Amino acid sequence: MSEQRRGGSGLLFPAEAAADAPRPDAPLADRVRPRTLDELLGQEEAVGPETPLGRAILADRIPSIILWGPPGSGKTTLAHVVRRITTAHFEALSAVLSGVKELREVLKEAEHRRQHDGRRTVLFIDEIHRYNKGQQDALLAHVESGDVALIGATTENPSFEVNAALLSRCRVVVLKPLDADQLALVLRRALADQERGLGRFAAEVDDHAIAFLAATSDGDARTALNVLEMAVTTAPERDGRRTVSLEEMQQAFARKALLYDRAGEEHFNIISALHKSIRNSDADAGLYWLARMLEAGEDPLYVARRLVRFASEDVGLADPQALGVAMAAQQAVHFIGMPEGALALAELVVYLAAAPKSNAVYLAYGAASQDALTTRAEPVPLWIRNAPTGLMKQLGYGKGYRYAHDEEEGVAAMDCLPKALAGRRYYQPTARGQEAAMAERLDAARLVRQRAKRP
Repeated sequence: MSEQRRGGSGLLFPAEAAADAPRPDAPLADRVRPRTLDELLGQEEAVGPETPLGRAILADRIPSIILWGPPGSGKTTLAHVVRRITTAHFEALSAVLSGVKELREVLKEAEHRRQHDGRRTVLFIDEIHRYNKGQQDALLAHVESGDVALIGATTENPSFEVNAALLSRCRVVVLKPLDADQLALVLRRALADQERGLGRFAAEVDDHAIAFLAATSDGDARTALNVLEMAVTTAPERDGRRTVSLEEMQQAFARKALLYDRAGEEHFNIISALHKSIRNSDADAGLYWLARMLEAGEDPLYVARRLVRFASEDVGLADPQALGVAMAAQQAVHFIGMPEGALALAELVVYLAAAPKSNAVYLAYGAASQDALTTRAEPVPLWIRNAPTGLMKQLGYGKGYRYAHDEEEGVAAMDCLPKALAGRRYYQPTARGQEAAMAERLDAARLVRQRAKRP
């Protein structure tokens, strides 16, 4: 079996010469991939040479780990570093390109290798979250026995995407996106590298162009390097040298692809950020998170539904108009579609952020529903039952009912809750916005009922 495992229709790690010379036709991000832990930027806290994991890698005692991080943060690169260092047999699979048959073959060979040669296998599985439960379960016994040291790479939260049993046998290593300064250093290294990078072009790239690319690549080194390669290799020559201006770098970058997954964790992270920003009356943050969702392709009607919920849950009766504005925005999005509908949602976000907030109705309904579910189903008091038949009247239905409109102050001395729940207060209004006035009116009605009951 080759040291570079075939994954379905292709190789996960391209075959390289003994000296690890990069293929000249490989993308720049692959050619300048770090070869040592010292060259790996941005992950010093997790796998730096002085960290426990870094020391374990350098000592060739790699444990089973799950690498969790965004695209371009160095997950595959770290596997390359391990491959160069380890004396163990190294196998690499892509969960996208390989199935359970090939996985079982690799694991069987690893078990045989350990039993007959005493040699351990380091198994790298890219996008391990793509494996189903059965495929992940196939790894358990071999990780447990030590036949393989697993390195799983994923962009998804392992808590949700990796089986708990497998996760308990691995250490989760969180890799962070590179910051702008780190990305700028990566780009400058690639520009100066004569052997693997773009040094042979002797390109002059404007500092503002480097700063722009580092800032807009969202910490993704792969994206930044590949855009840099396009900008340099397509740049016009001026006086025998290639130069790249800020404008030319912006043209090479084209349109930013936002990191977003409509069914994954980032979806829930950003809608949570939108909700909590508006709740905190931060219109600017609310607009930013709204734009992040819409520009990444989120269904605008999903956003509208969440904002309608917000209007009743977090603004409530502090501003009763909020629900109407929310429904109007939903109708506007449904009627005119995108991209014009984005403005209706933006208007709604600003309105909701500026509105006074109250969750009193939300809490009131929660308390009432709790009583409805956990207490005896009390009968409706006779005096507020309808009596459409003679028999019902004989049984006392409607007896003692007081028509509120006939009362002097529009409130009758009549309890409408079941006797067992008499006096229960669910709605506790705040003093914010219009809810303060509602609280006064409800208190006044309560006093009228109390006075009317006195002998």
